[in-house]
Amino acid sequence: MIMNYIKQTYGENTTCDFKEAVERKQPKSWLKSVSAFANTVGGMLVFGVNDDGETIGLENAKADAEFISDRIKVFMDPVPEFEMVTKPAGNGRFLLELHVSAGDMTPYYYVNSGTHSAFIRIGDESVITNAHQLSALVLKGRNRTYDSLVTEYHLGELTFDTLAKTYQKQTGQPFEDKLLQSFSLVTDDGVLTQAGVLFSDQCPYRHSSLYCTRWNGLEKDDALDSREYQGNLLTLLDAGVQFMTLHNKKGWIKLPNRRLDTPDYSDRALFEALVNALIHRDYSELGSEVHIDIYDNRLVIYSPGGMFDGSLIQNRDLNEVPSRRRNPILADVFTQFGYMEKRGSGLRKIRNETAKLPGFTNEKRPTFRSQYESFFTEILNNNYSDESQGEVQNDTHGGSINVAIELSERQKLIITAIQNVAQNVAQNVAQNVAQNVAQKHKVNTQYLAETLGVNRKTIQRELVDLVEKHIVQWVGSDKTGHWEVTSPPNVPQDVLHNVPQDGSINVAKKASKHR
Repeated sequence: MIMNYIKQTYGENTTCDFKEAVERKQPKSWLKSVSAFANTVGGMLVFGVNDDGETIGLENAKADAEFISDRIKVFMDPVPEFEMVTKPAGNGRFLLELHVSAGDMTPYYYVNSGTHSAFIRIGDESVITNAHQLSALVLKGRNRTYDSLVTEYHLGELTFDTLAKTYQKQTGQPFEDKLLQSFSLVTDDGVLTQAGVLFSDQCPYRHSSLYCTRWNGLEKDDALDSREYQGNLLTLLDAGVQFMTLHNKKGWIKLPNRRLDTPDYSDRALFEALVNALIHRDYSELGSEVHIDIYDNRLVIYSPGGMFDGSLIQNRDLNEVPSRRRNPILADVFTQFGYMEKRGSGLRKIRNETAKLPGFTNEKRPTFRSQYESFFTEILNNNYSDESQGEVQNDTHGGSINVAIELSERQKLIITAIQNVAQNVAQNVAQNVAQNVAQKHKVNTQYLAETLGVNRKTIQRELVDLVEKHIVQWVGSDKTGHWEVTSPPNVPQDVLHNVPQDGSINVAKKASKHR
């Protein structure tokens, strides 16, 4: 039981490490994990468990706890916050959990023979920091961010015309020079901060760049279009949006009475993804730039610098990720322009906006992944189909697109209920009692709510979604019209195979407005 519990509950990862015993001759073997946890997101060492997750236990957990506490105080500078908990191992021995809190006084060094070594957690390993990572920890410990650092540039050497024009366009208010100080772009002494330089017209930083490539196929092989942009953040944002828009092709779905345009990507989702990359990137890493790579089946945006707290985004629930910003000054300026929100909801918005595309399915949901020094946003082409899905056609070739439409079980039941009435109507037409059948079986929200055992508001939400998916539509006036079940491409046949040719039935009220 204990062994299975260890494997299922802990699992060696970014915030957990296993040690079979407390190494006394070489305490660095576990103290480096103490340093790494304190320098990143905190974590726990479990003593008495081997690398396979098998419970071994400690013979004298109390003595081991005293030794661990002493070594941390001797070899760690500064001393991080920690606590130890013992738990029975089920074999007369004990497990010892060493909980280390994420610290605010970074870097936390392992000190031995006058040598200071700082470690960070990457995946399931504790690795020593390089110069760039150590500088970031120093800034964090001083409660400073890169964008707040003072530069050698003075007001007057660089201008802010692009910033002023953008501010007036987005807010409708004239830009005044005093806003440069309010935005923390310039100090009271007229010296530019790093944020100020990044927003200046001349922006001399070579690493403030954007590389955009449209690749031929699914991998980096031949480039169909490749462009490099260098300059201030607003210039890069505008250039990146234009490049993505240029390569955001439009397909279309054939509907009964019209055609529905379907872009490869949501423009708003692309905008959010690029803003996120430019604002949250690590600008202290001089040898890297933001990249936009567009393939036949996906668009990928790379940004230098992982999650600010050192965690891995692929291991996090997006609804639980706190709003912690690497560059708060840059973020605040973009917030003033309405380009982003302070709530830290950018990643969720990328997913939500993509989900609004016609024919979207969960398989096309954008994904995010990070390491300590990188962040990737991958958005799948909503119109792309591999060999198992059939070929995609767009406006340049004509034709209609195969679009898989995902339905909830409740939506299928709603469609079935409408179909049943439609079938009854069709079967009784010859007897001239179709109107009586329809009157007897009115499929309004009240009928559906009673049939499915849910409230009417739930039915209304489902019907609105079905309308947006072009599965049902209302024809005629609010009082005398009727619902029709349409049949878009790839709607599951087990759902719609019984719909009559005209697909029409009488209903009492329109769901989006009435009962």
